[in-house]
Order: sequence, then C-alpha cells, then structure tokens
Amino acid sequence: MERVILHSDCNSFYASVECLYHPEIRDKPVAVGGDVEARHGIILTKNQIAKKYNIKTGEALWQAKQKCPDLVIVPPNFPLYMRFSKMARKIYLDYTDQVEPFGLDECWLDVTGNTGIQGDGLTIAKEISNRIKFELGITVSIGVSFNKIFAKLGSDYKKPNAITVIAKDNYKQIAWPLPASDLLYVGRATEKKLTSLGIHTIGDLAGTSNEVLHSFFGKWGDVLYCFSNGLDTTPVSKFDNQPTIKSIGNSTTTPRDLENNGDVKIILYVLADSVTRRLREQGFKARTICISVRDNQLSSFTRQCTLKQYTNITCEIAAQAFAIFTQNYHWNKPIRSIGISVTDLVGDAIAIQTDLFSDEKGREKKEHLDSTVDWLKNRFGTYCVQPAVLLTDQQLSGFDPKKNHTIHPVGYF
Repeated sequence: MERVILHSDCNSFYASVECLYHPEIRDKPVAVGGDVEARHGIILTKNQIAKKYNIKTGEALWQAKQKCPDLVIVPPNFPLYMRFSKMARKIYLDYTDQVEPFGLDECWLDVTGNTGIQGDGLTIAKEISNRIKFELGITVSIGVSFNKIFAKLGSDYKKPNAITVIAKDNYKQIAWPLPASDLLYVGRATEKKLTSLGIHTIGDLAGTSNEVLHSFFGKWGDVLYCFSNGLDTTPVSKFDNQPTIKSIGNSTTTPRDLENNGDVKIILYVLADSVTRRLREQGFKARTICISVRDNQLSSFTRQCTLKQYTNITCEIAAQAFAIFTQNYHWNKPIRSIGISVTDLVGDAIAIQTDLFSDEKGREKKEHLDSTVDWLKNRFGTYCVQPAVLLTDQQLSGFDPKKNHTIHPVGYF
C-alpha cells in the first residue's frame, strides 16, 4: 500500500498565538523577537501583514524596524507556544499514533492506516485544518504526499491556511520547477555549490546522476538525489517513541560587538554556565563541544572537538570552548553572536576510567562546587554567585541564557 504522509505546519505560529491573545495588535504588522536595546534580537516569526514589508525570519530586529517603523515586536512566550503545540499534537493523535514533531510548530503524520476509515489523505488534511482553526484559533498549511520530504514541500508550497497534494502522478509538475533551496536541508552553502554546478531547481537536481552528486557532496549527494527524486522512505516515528535529547546548547547575540579574546571569554563562560546547568539538571554529561561564531558581517562558522572524558563541569567546558575559539578565529572582523552546544551525551552516573595523568579528586571538587552553586542560583537567582571574570564587563555578562533562551533543536535523521 502506498504511504499517505501529511506535514502540518502552523502558520506564523508564535505571531499567530500572540495575535490571538492580544486582539489589539491583530490588524498590525507583528513580529516575535528579542530585546532591541540589548541586541538579543532576531525575528523568530512574523504575521502576514509584516510579511508584506519583506521582513524575514532570522534578520536583526533593527533591520526589520527600518523596513517597517510601525512593526510591533513582542517578546517570545515559549510556555504559551508549547501549550498550543501540545494541543495541536493532541488533535493529530486522533488520526494516527505516528506523529513526529519537527520543532514546536510542525509535525509529520503517517495516516496510511486510517485512509480506509476516515477518507483519503486530502480528506483527513481538510478535517485537521478545520479542527485546528476552530479549536485553537490558528491556521495550518498541510502537505499531503507519499513521503516525508514532499509532504513538507507541500506544506511550504502555499501559505497560509492551504493544503497541497504532491502525488506520484504530479510531483514532477509541482516539485521539480521549484528552486533547489526549497528542498529540506538545502541551505545557503549547499545552494551556492549547486548553483556553481549549474543546478538551480529540484528538477535539475533530480536529473543529475547520483554518481556526480556523490563526487561533489559525498554521502550527502546520495541524500540529495533521493530527496529530489521522491525516493525517501524514512518512516514517521511513533509519538511515544521520540528520540531522547541529543544535544544541549545556548547562543546569544551580544549587546555590543566583541572585539577581543577577553570579550569572548566572558560570553563563553556565561553560555557554558547555562549549558552545564542544563546538563546537570537533566542528569547528563557530554564529551563533544561545539561553538558557533558569527561576525558583524553575518559570516559564520562552527567548530567542535571531542574530549577524552565526559564532563558537565562548567569551567572545563568553558575552557575548552575558549580553546576552540582561539585556535580558529583570527579577528578579521568583530563578532556579533556566539554559541555553545554539547553532544555525545551520557547519563551522569556513567563509570569513569581514570588514568595516571588525571586529577580526579580535583574534578570531584569542581563537581561538588558546581552542585553547590546550582543550589544557590536556584534559590537566590542567577547573579547571586559569579566568577570574577564576569564582573569585568557587566554589560556583556548581564544576561541569563538559561532563563531567557528556550531552544528546541530538531533533526530529520
């Protein structure tokens, strides 16, 4: 039996929820973002009125304000969005137990087993769309297809409040004329490389041999060939069988451009403190540390390294992140934003293999110190105990990523 996959995407999710709760701004251009003054500011989402001003998700708030001086910017309210996300998923679960979230506002649904009872994919999509609008007060765009990739492409094809069917008998007419960048995970770097090879559309990509794509992109070339030709067979995960946490991280746009290693050291320590507190709360240790850096011209890079031992010690992760930075950045331009994430997670009760050159007693003392500091911060606030390095520039260190930045990492694979 041919699979019937839906991809449901809540339209302008954060902004739609804010406008629902604040009807006084419903007819105005609205965007959800950070603090303009503190520069913790990018557009997370915008409503349909704001889209008319060419305001883009991910651009700086000050840039959006230049395009639309009357833009209403509201701070994110993640607990509220998570509540709506749960309500939407509850509706999806009425149709199948194969509901796979892709962020807070998107889900894949495999409704193959229900088509004999509740109608074909289009019928089910229409019913879900009507229920979301009536029960939650927001709208969704839904793609209906025979695989996850084209289902997502369908939900992006028409917005807002639309349903697009991409079937085996029409995908070449609908999908292939679209830009290659519309395909899931074809980002700027991949698009640029594809363009240099004369590949501009999904159809161009599909018509390029697997061997050629593999020679330029390695295994990723095989994936691109598979995606563009509708050959993806990846299953939709069951909702009660979602992957465990694979990474924990925080990033920030800094209050001012960072101009030297001292500035970076402050920011990295604040971020490392947030990440390690999350690790300890969740009962994890990590071994791979990754930093992301973006300069004031918006050029960015990421670098990572793997430690010999698992850790959730703040000073160890901060020191390693700073070491990665100094080895890879040479100050051609000031830095605008920076982030730390950790992967390769294990439970914090894992046995440690000691060696002659490790100071395990010293590491135990650091772990006890971090636990004590966590207790103090939970009781008296984040700023009750701070290392001296953070007191040298309180403009840079005066933010709390653990409290203010909610991150929802997702992945397809």
